[in-house]
Amino acid sequence: MNKANQQPLLRIQDLSVSFNSADAQVQAVNRLSFDINPGQTLGLVGESGSGKSVTALSILGLIPQPPGKITQGRIEFAGNDLLSMTEKQLQKIRGNDISMVFQEPMTSLNPVFRVGFQIAEVLRLHKKLSKKQAWQKTVELMDWVGIPEPQRRCKAYPHELSGGQKQRVMIAMAIACEPKLLICDEPTTALDVTIQKQVLELLQQLQKDTGMSMLFITHDLGVIADLADEVVVMYRSQKVEQATTSDIFTHAKHPYSKGLLACRPQLHGNPRRLLTVSDFMDTDGKELTPTTKQRQPQIKADKSSADTLLSVENLKTYFPIKSGLFSRVKSHVKAVDGVSFTVRKGETLGLVGESGCGKTTLGRTLLRLQQATSGAVHYDGIDVFAQSSQQMRELRSRMQIIFQDPYASLNPRMTVGQTLMEPLNIHQSQISKAMRWQRAVELIQQVGLNPDQLNRYPHEFSGGQRQRISIARALAVEPEFIVCDESVSALDVSVQAQVLNLLLDLQEQRDLTYIFISHDLSVVNFIADRVGVMNEGKIVEMNSAEEIYSNPQNPYTQKLLEAIPQGVPKIS
Repeated sequence: MNKANQQPLLRIQDLSVSFNSADAQVQAVNRLSFDINPGQTLGLVGESGSGKSVTALSILGLIPQPPGKITQGRIEFAGNDLLSMTEKQLQKIRGNDISMVFQEPMTSLNPVFRVGFQIAEVLRLHKKLSKKQAWQKTVELMDWVGIPEPQRRCKAYPHELSGGQKQRVMIAMAIACEPKLLICDEPTTALDVTIQKQVLELLQQLQKDTGMSMLFITHDLGVIADLADEVVVMYRSQKVEQATTSDIFTHAKHPYSKGLLACRPQLHGNPRRLLTVSDFMDTDGKELTPTTKQRQPQIKADKSSADTLLSVENLKTYFPIKSGLFSRVKSHVKAVDGVSFTVRKGETLGLVGESGCGKTTLGRTLLRLQQATSGAVHYDGIDVFAQSSQQMRELRSRMQIIFQDPYASLNPRMTVGQTLMEPLNIHQSQISKAMRWQRAVELIQQVGLNPDQLNRYPHEFSGGQRQRISIARALAVEPEFIVCDESVSALDVSVQAQVLNLLLDLQEQRDLTYIFISHDLSVVNFIADRVGVMNEGKIVEMNSAEEIYSNPQNPYTQKLLEAIPQGVPKIS
């Protein structure tokens, strides 16, 4: 049957949602309309703040009122108006006919209850199953979503499961009552590419088996290429384009859609600097055309003859596992297990691998933020592990780190100006306060922000702006070497492109050397000269970025590359 001739399962007409803030009323969703047919997957795409998640919460009646308010519109599900229903009527629909998989499973799962109990609770509430029947069905669901040893894993607490397993538990809970509509709100954003691929394939299989409809929310068009039948693109609370997935990928009409497609790094044929949304439209929404210069292909310089800046020899970082009454060491987690490599001056070495492979521990050990078990690290001929505390403090002015989470790494009680001056207070206390403030002004401008913002606090900035502030702080003491630890993984693809371009520009201007840690192979391919692939604490393959991506030798590397979203649309 042609889906176009079916009665829509979900119909949203002229939906508008606003939130009252201390200063003004914020329009989160503005006159949004779209349909989802039975068995159809609709992709809802846009950057943070575009109104995607607010739309999903409106469907389920979960908008907090106040401060939120649905000011106009209609939401129909199976012909019934959801907005006119009472809370009791909505409770019967939530989890039963409409379910939702949230972005962050750790905050969605109750940490004090076993995961099996939480799934069984849904079945007992909506399906009126007995305890025994609900538990039996829970084990079947855990097995269905691909969790190994489901009988045992049902008894685990959320913290005992990996990120991918927690997300699978959330999917099992969401499909427990065989809903007609499944809403997925950025369910793969924080996952490794291999786990992301598994989750997307699982959702496709579940849809095929059950015939449910899906609303898939994401900021990354590449993720929904193989999943969605149709795409709605949102920008600043409004729908700017709606088309089939194949049309969006091949003939996107709105400049914002074109920008979202262009700003994600590819495995082949990247420009010298990634194009961003601002290259396709100005702040007033007027369409722009990227110049030939902006589209110039990326050509990486040969840095093989440069001097060695960092040398790592047989580095091991083990964490003891203790148990028993006297907390005896029973075994060790080998986070970094006999790693050796060199980094040349002005080079970017990319480190890739799944969560838990040891990338972050390796980066922290290099800077002595984590104690090594054995091995040696030499920086510019200096034995890092032999330095005293005072010597290490001096060395740290040459070696810096940009952490993954800009929310956690900035002190919420310090203004941006104070944050940028703090490294100068420690390392360059001999210069006057006025000179340190002038340096903060220069730094904030270097990363594309306004000096007027120096008196603001971190919570007043977006995630992308906070990451720029973290970069400015790392640059404050004019380092030669920076470890970038998943520094763009939490950002929208358009903001991610801006930050990657910024890192490359700064490298050219200051002759910086980077170790760039990421689980996103496309990003590493764009920014890195050489790539090391980590698995279970070891580097299993290292080569030039071009060779790693065109001719991978290790089966693990091949598996990682196969899992990358290719951006090829689903054509049905």
